[in-house]
Amino acid sequence: MYRMEFAMPQPVRRCVSSLILLFWPVPSFLLAGEQLGEPLKAYCIDFNWGEGGPNGFARPGLWADADPAKHVAWYKALGANVMQTFCVSCNGYAWYKHGVVPEQPGLKHDFLTESVRIGHQQGLRVVGYFCLGANTKWGQDRPELSYGIPSAPHIPYTDEYLAYLDAAIRDAVGRTGLDGFMIDWLWQPDRKATGGQWLECEKKLYAQLLGQPFPGEDKLTKEQDVAYGRQALDRCWGVVHQAAKEANPACIIWLSSHDPTHPHVVNSRMYQQIDWLMNEAGDIERVQAMQPMIGKHTRLLTCLANWNAKDPTAIVPVALREGIGLYGFTRPQADSLVPLQPCLTQPVSQLTGDARNIGALSRAYHGVPLDSVQNDQGKFVPGPP
Repeated sequence: MYRMEFAMPQPVRRCVSSLILLFWPVPSFLLAGEQLGEPLKAYCIDFNWGEGGPNGFARPGLWADADPAKHVAWYKALGANVMQTFCVSCNGYAWYKHGVVPEQPGLKHDFLTESVRIGHQQGLRVVGYFCLGANTKWGQDRPELSYGIPSAPHIPYTDEYLAYLDAAIRDAVGRTGLDGFMIDWLWQPDRKATGGQWLECEKKLYAQLLGQPFPGEDKLTKEQDVAYGRQALDRCWGVVHQAAKEANPACIIWLSSHDPTHPHVVNSRMYQQIDWLMNEAGDIERVQAMQPMIGKHTRLLTCLANWNAKDPTAIVPVALREGIGLYGFTRPQADSLVPLQPCLTQPVSQLTGDARNIGALSRAYHGVPLDSVQNDQGKFVPGPP
């Protein structure tokens, strides 16, 4: 939740900001926005999903010609102050060049690095993304360490996988200059590919974490399953947090969770340490339920996307009133972008699906009434009665 954390006199606050800037070269507008509780107005054109892959994830190289300048301009026109894009998308390939993770085949621009550079010039935070529970390339390269390659969580958090995450995070944060990254799908793997049977690597991980042999799928109790799940996720979180903060102490780590009160994550160390915490399911009730579990610095967000079927005209006003950050995402269209003008020039009441979400978020981000429309001069005016 965005709020003032310390009731410091303004001169003292400026002094603290100057000291931080002296020891870490973070753009000053970013630090000022975080300290003063600037509302989080975020969006994502989501490169995860698309055609041509072996599952529901986009084939490697789809939208590899995406133009970072055009994308930054899109987010600015939306009114966002946070552009969420990608370090590595779910197909397992990176959106920046010359890193430890192979780049998207045919990547035309150094997309993430250039988005950061141009975005900072335009006053945007630019954050990346890692899907912790799914990575098609990892599953293809290391089948013994993955429950197939479905477009669902399929990766146990083994030593080998955590070493990969550690290297990928340090590289992306250190190489691109991004302001932070979202982590997603931090869940236990879906074991349908093996008929519910555990992989040998995960049985070993169970014994490693709990100090006792895996009891067998038919003897595993609910309590044991929860204990293992919490420890596995906590260990993964520890690697993510250490890698990010050692690469850049000011790096923002943002968790997206569709079930933030799940037993595996409720009252976790992660909730105390996370910078931004989002209820992807979109309802305000679960956002409020997270409030007692978070750290003093943690900011809360909610999400508007077609999958969660929340009414933006109901969610947006409450989020603004409660000081909850806003976020949305949608998959790209043919040119790797999404037509924005129809969402701005048509009344929100006449829009449907993600266009309706974009329309409502754009009004909130520009600070204008939900029933306003953008005229030919690019100004918001009262909409038709």
